[in-house]
Amino acid sequence: MAATESKKQVLIVDENGAAVQPLRDRLCDAGFNVGLVAGGAAAVTELAQRPPHLVILDWDTPGFAALEVIAAVQSVRIPRTVRLILLSVLSSEHDVVAGFSYGADDYIAKPYSLREAVARVCAVLRPQPQEGGHSQVSCHGLVLDPSANRVTAGGQVLKLRGAEYRILALLMAHPGKTYDRNQLLTQIWGGESDVDERTIDVNVQRLRKILTEQGYEARIQTVRGIGYRFTSGQAGVD
Repeated sequence: MAATESKKQVLIVDENGAAVQPLRDRLCDAGFNVGLVAGGAAAVTELAQRPPHLVILDWDTPGFAALEVIAAVQSVRIPRTVRLILLSVLSSEHDVVAGFSYGADDYIAKPYSLREAVARVCAVLRPQPQEGGHSQVSCHGLVLDPSANRVTAGGQVLKLRGAEYRILALLMAHPGKTYDRNQLLTQIWGGESDVDERTIDVNVQRLRKILTEQGYEARIQTVRGIGYRFTSGQAGVD
């Protein structure tokens, strides 16, 4: 994979190179440096030698190859955390949630539009928002630190994916304010994105699971028929 400082590096892992060539071409047109490998072993080698900013992985790869690639993605910490998008013909809510549970930053069901796929790549690689400047936001031991792009609970850094962090950062920076799903889609994925509302709900579901494990299960509330808000009080879900 070619390396430049000005372009984000994307690695596509798919046994059917012809099927993803249009996606590769469109990403190149959008300004990304894009590499393509066919197998898990080649992907693991590439991740060890030249970690990209993002891996787009065919989740339908037979055997354990996909899991091996995911493990390699998650092992990379230097020089950067590698983001992960899964591609799959499976599109049920169960499948999407399962994909996120394996550590995906996003999940794209096949068939997909090239415009949507590029929009999702741009969203995953978008710099984290610096809501409220560089000021920390604290709520009973839950601390948002925009200057470090992290959230801690009792001093422990929460392991959040890119979209999860952006959602929580936005809600925490404006406690009590309700954001409808369209606002969240615009704020988190950009106004040109074709991401649907289900993606918001899946990420919020994962966020709640992570927060519940740390004792903050009631912090993200559902405002029925509208969207979500963050509360610093003790109230539960509407």
